[in-house]
Amino acid sequence: MTASRRSAAAVVFLVALALVPAAQAPAQSVATDGGNPIVGAEGLQIPFVDIQVREPNGEGEVALSLQLLLMLGVLSLAPSIVIIMTSFLRIAIVLDFIRRALSLQQVPPSQVMMGVALFITLFIMWPTFETIYEEAYRPLSDGRIGVDEAFERFEGPMRIFMYRQMRADPDGVALFMRMAGLSRPRTLADVPTYVLIPSFILHELTVAFKIGILLFIPFIIIDMVVASTLMSMGMIMLPPIMISLPFKLILFVLVDGWNLITQQLVASFGVF
Repeated sequence: MTASRRSAAAVVFLVALALVPAAQAPAQSVATDGGNPIVGAEGLQIPFVDIQVREPNGEGEVALSLQLLLMLGVLSLAPSIVIIMTSFLRIAIVLDFIRRALSLQQVPPSQVMMGVALFITLFIMWPTFETIYEEAYRPLSDGRIGVDEAFERFEGPMRIFMYRQMRADPDGVALFMRMAGLSRPRTLADVPTYVLIPSFILHELTVAFKIGILLFIPFIIIDMVVASTLMSMGMIMLPPIMISLPFKLILFVLVDGWNLITQQLVASFGVF
């Protein structure tokens, strides 16, 4: 009985210590070296973040709030901007056509294909991004130009890149200029950006589908040969795709398909 009473008293004492308020705990001393605290001598300090919602004190704060909201909206749309205003759209569609022409469903996975398309896009767009960095981002970060001028300098190289792809086929630009009721442009500067972007998207879709048609032709021939061979042998119940798939892969590997397609894709943009 005495031992049990001692155990119960010890448990009560530990609970009482745990319930002591933190404010009543003695302050811990911090080791110092000549009046300066030693790094690592105190615990991790978590900063306090305070977000307040109040009435603006003037039109300047209203404009700043609108700029922040606009910036957040642009950041949320950044993936879509990368897809539609760069070479990513054409490359992603062509890579998907390759997988379908080879009769492959999930190999390579979609994440891998999009990753390949992303890094090829970075390779193609690198001169444009470097120009934007040197002419728009660095002056803005150094405080030499404002946000409006930085946006104009960002817009210029992107417009030039998109226009170069449509230089031989400006039908998309003419279509949207006609639908918008605008006069025929004499130079690139006369084409608004809201006309240039959808024109570029339609052009990229058209070019990607043309490349896809050329990719499908040799593999369709293999499918036709295998299907006719199986039918002549009376193997009607055997799926032709099971026989044609190894031949497609052999042909694709023998011609070094990945390097050949990548080289032609990069050359189709005329950047290098």
